[in-house]
Amino acid sequence: MKIVVLGGGESGCGAAYLAKKKGLEVFLSDRGAIKDHYKQFLTENDIEFEEGDHEEERILNADWIVKSPGIPKKTEIIGKIHNKGIRLSSEIEFASEFTDAKIIAITGSNGKTTTTSLIYHILKNDGLNVGLGGNIGNSFAKQVADENHEYYVLEVSSFQLDDIQNFRPYISLLLNLSKDHLDQYNYNYEEYALAKFRIAENQENDNFFIYNKDDEMSKNILEKFEIKAKMIPFSTKEKLNEGGFVEQDKIVVKMKDEFSMRVEELSLLGNHNVANSLAASIAGKILEINNESIRNSLMTFQAVEHRLEVVTEIKGVKYINDSKATNVNATYYALESMKNPTVWIVGGVDKGNDYTEIEDLVKRKVKAIVCLGIDNQKIVDFFKNKKELIYSTSSMEEAVKISKELSKSGDTVLLSPCCASFDLFKSYEDRGHQFKEQVLKN
Repeated sequence: MKIVVLGGGESGCGAAYLAKKKGLEVFLSDRGAIKDHYKQFLTENDIEFEEGDHEEERILNADWIVKSPGIPKKTEIIGKIHNKGIRLSSEIEFASEFTDAKIIAITGSNGKTTTTSLIYHILKNDGLNVGLGGNIGNSFAKQVADENHEYYVLEVSSFQLDDIQNFRPYISLLLNLSKDHLDQYNYNYEEYALAKFRIAENQENDNFFIYNKDDEMSKNILEKFEIKAKMIPFSTKEKLNEGGFVEQDKIVVKMKDEFSMRVEELSLLGNHNVANSLAASIAGKILEINNESIRNSLMTFQAVEHRLEVVTEIKGVKYINDSKATNVNATYYALESMKNPTVWIVGGVDKGNDYTEIEDLVKRKVKAIVCLGIDNQKIVDFFKNKKELIYSTSSMEEAVKISKELSKSGDTVLLSPCCASFDLFKSYEDRGHQFKEQVLKN
């Protein structure tokens, strides 16, 4: 069988390595430049590759093509692959065919990384043999090749789910839906939502689907989408007979038995993280992890870097790095969790943002707006009649300097940009690191 892997990053190199290890003929092609450490990895493992171009004839002669999620599905080569009828899979689909491990897969518009990491922490803390992968950490395929885990916890994006055929998690979680990446889904919100729901399409009645009962779009889709798996809801708004919910100041999970703990004991900040903790607790209960172990994990979990990450406190001012908030909905959750007057750093590459979603929160919670981007005009225009203090900056150094001047003891400085980072930074991680560096400068 001839395998061609498109993309020479973490997932592509992992998929090529797994193919090689399984004795399949493999060739990796990347139209861009492959990073040096990945080239070294491919060379050391005797995997043939090309960069800077796609050798079409060779690609279209494959039996099975594995596509990295970063390659847009509308590119010319993908169209040609579809026209030839060649099986096209994501790395999660490819790797899942070579393991019998139980897979816990998490998707959603926001909170995926946090919830995936939290579930991994719950399983690891309980002594289970578990790997972490998908859109986070090391390549799932490489772990399947080298490590014999009994469980895998995978963060899964809509782009990865676009290219599945048989992928069937033991437990799937759909945390929430909001408008994101619509440029890849013909600007059709329902098309994007249906891509997310593919996480459950191959599940059978011996599998589990955990979903958000409060999410409007999920409700709409569930009316017309048949789920064979056992469905378990969570809600922060209503009490449920089965599933996870909030009762007074506690989170409660009701299944065969009951688990509960006080919200203030959770290590994670914010209402959205109450929902994430409920979803993770349900997964723990399905896997028969005892209540004390789940409670301990929820109390000891450290927040994911760049996601409501408390950096430090200086002169009574708390600095929070939420650089991973690249859409308005993510920033909504961040602002909602702010308890003190907030200096808000926002801006970058706008993805068609509609700021009306956070208008009320900004009025109530934000004392000053510090715009950070090459073009801040859209943000300035939207908020200029709503907030007196709005500043425009074009470097992290300048943004943090102004934020420090504007804040006083008892305030919070929040980097939660609503936007992609590529105007001034290499990535949201680079943006978050620069924020922390400037905050910690004397």
